[in-house]
Amino acid sequence: MKRFLLMCAAVLTATLLNAGDSISLKAFTDGEFAAKRISGMTPISGTSEFAQISGDGKQIVAFSFKTGKQTKVLFDVNDTKGAKIDVFDDYEMTDNGKFLLIETNYKRIYRRSFTADYYIYNVETKNLKKLSENGSEQIPTFSPDGKKIAFVRKNNIFITDGNGEKQITTDGEFNKIINGLPDWVNEEEFSFNNALAWSADSKTLSWIKYDESKVKTYSLQMFKGSNPELDEYSDYPGLYSYKYPKAGQDNSKVSAWSYDLASGKTIQYSLPLDSDGYIPRIRTTNDAARIVLFTMNRHQNSLKIYAANPADGSCKLILEETNPKYVKEEAMEGIVIGKKRILLPSDRDGIMSLYLYDINGKLLGKYPTKREVTDVYGYDENSGKAYIQTVGATPMDRTVSIVSPKSSNDITGLEGWNSARFSGDYQYFLNTWSDANHPYVYTIKDNSGKKIREVLNNNELVEKLSKFNLRPKEFFKFKTSEGVELNGWMVKPADFDANKKYPVVMFQYSGPGNQQVINNWGVGSMGNGGMYDYYFAQHGYIVVCVDGRGTGGRGADFEKCTYLKIGDLESKDQVETAIWLGKQSYIDSTRIGIWGWSYGGFNTLMSMSEGRPVFKAGVAVAPPTNWKFYDTIYTERYMRTPKENHDGYAINPINRAKALHGKLLICHGVADDNVHPQNTFEYAEALVQADKDFKENYYTNRNHSIYGGNTRNHLLRQVSEWFFENL
Repeated sequence: MKRFLLMCAAVLTATLLNAGDSISLKAFTDGEFAAKRISGMTPISGTSEFAQISGDGKQIVAFSFKTGKQTKVLFDVNDTKGAKIDVFDDYEMTDNGKFLLIETNYKRIYRRSFTADYYIYNVETKNLKKLSENGSEQIPTFSPDGKKIAFVRKNNIFITDGNGEKQITTDGEFNKIINGLPDWVNEEEFSFNNALAWSADSKTLSWIKYDESKVKTYSLQMFKGSNPELDEYSDYPGLYSYKYPKAGQDNSKVSAWSYDLASGKTIQYSLPLDSDGYIPRIRTTNDAARIVLFTMNRHQNSLKIYAANPADGSCKLILEETNPKYVKEEAMEGIVIGKKRILLPSDRDGIMSLYLYDINGKLLGKYPTKREVTDVYGYDENSGKAYIQTVGATPMDRTVSIVSPKSSNDITGLEGWNSARFSGDYQYFLNTWSDANHPYVYTIKDNSGKKIREVLNNNELVEKLSKFNLRPKEFFKFKTSEGVELNGWMVKPADFDANKKYPVVMFQYSGPGNQQVINNWGVGSMGNGGMYDYYFAQHGYIVVCVDGRGTGGRGADFEKCTYLKIGDLESKDQVETAIWLGKQSYIDSTRIGIWGWSYGGFNTLMSMSEGRPVFKAGVAVAPPTNWKFYDTIYTERYMRTPKENHDGYAINPINRAKALHGKLLICHGVADDNVHPQNTFEYAEALVQADKDFKENYYTNRNHSIYGGNTRNHLLRQVSEWFFENL
């Protein structure tokens, strides 16, 4: 037997060599196939310049969009007066470019929240001064006049003018009261980390307050571990306990407040809000007498925008967006509040489009967008032009467009994936283009779409990948037995022979509005041009991904058809994919596997227990297993509460445990603050009682992303070897 295995290994090695260089899993997880990216590019307001950290990390430099030439050095660690620092992590700039906040000692909390030490830098005088000597800060926010900074420390708000600081709130306390910062669930599911807003005249500061006293606590067990080591738990494990509201449970009580700097008076806004409602945004406007507050009901099918007066706390409704199912959270970030106009993305007519209102909420019209709007980059109120991203030639593509109330102009190609970063005067933009088979190319274009110059092309990576003899990814479509047309991509072995039959590994995510079938270099189960999928392909597997019902890019009806029953249609579509694949002449229908992470892990379990035994093996990484264990905002957006939707919540992997078919591996981080390991623990118990065999891997101190040290390499090796052994 040993000799036979060695002979097989020799044959496999020879095959790989004939096909080109082989892909090492360790090389992949170490980032050897990562494309070069441009990041940290900050457009300077009202100009055609941008600021960026220098390659050596020592300077912040201004450049011309058009020429790429340096125009000035804004900050240099070796050329400051006052305080001295050797390194920095990031920066913020006032709109007028006169002051910078230099960030050091970054320490992450959750996905978007972190603490850091900050320094105030005067660009003209080169004076550098520590923001505060009293400990690290969160979300330092410049006043519009650039003379004051508000920040949060230990859940309380402070204001400084650079010479001294004043504490504005005193009731902040961990796991009880948070001022100016969203709690965990609001940060995670409404995608923001700053709940402060200055008035236009810099005389008042407004904020959202979160009272999470009645929110139930979840505790994660922590160990010493490694990468990093937590020495405080070297002998006994400890607990990290935080407030996490699960579906149907109590949320934080939210309220909005204003502080007058001159009088020192604090008042609460008289904001009409359901007792269990949300305040998902607070924004500064150009009017000193107007702060904008967004509210949303618990079902998230009604979004209201209020003009709030920070002087007296009065609130006036100016606009309401409603939807029979839910208002998309992603659209909320694209809302623009101008001096006289409001720009609102909405899918009320079936696809995400742009609507224009006056400042008092009167509908003025709908922009003539040609296809679904997927991002809003900016709005020039003077010209009426909006700068946006839309779906391109197919749901898998993206293009950049400029639209006005009467016209729409695509300024990038329709094929591939285009995204933009516009200059502060909207005269130029950095266009990022890629497709599924070509890494990112960065070019500067003017606002007519004319190419000015190329900035970065990743030709070195293209040359490197050419040595691996990779077959291009193939896009395909098929119709399910229910007549639903689905989009997919496929990766085949380099020496693919249509006369042979191949095993298949299916990857999917399947969550509401998400897309994995994209014509973008981020395509693939682990991104990076699908190099992890090519790792499977070089071992003789075909890798397939199909976006089922509920995913994005195809309009509201397709995306929202899973409402109140998430997991039902998604799992049916993955089973239908496996059945369709099994009918292809080059597919071995008895050797099809499926895997996914997070929602993809959930749908892996759902698909393997859907009732039709089409999957021989599967891997679920960090899967939700019963939506009553997940957070309020995300879950209830698509499911309402367990009390309101008992039948919908009953559609879950735990209740389907007896129907599980195929060899199953489950992987979970023990310190996952997002999808708690409770999900896997309870599912494992259900499998035990159903007398189902399975394997589970747990990762000490790892969160939802499961990385650190050798962790990611180990995880992906478990995933791949599970299929090698069981398909």
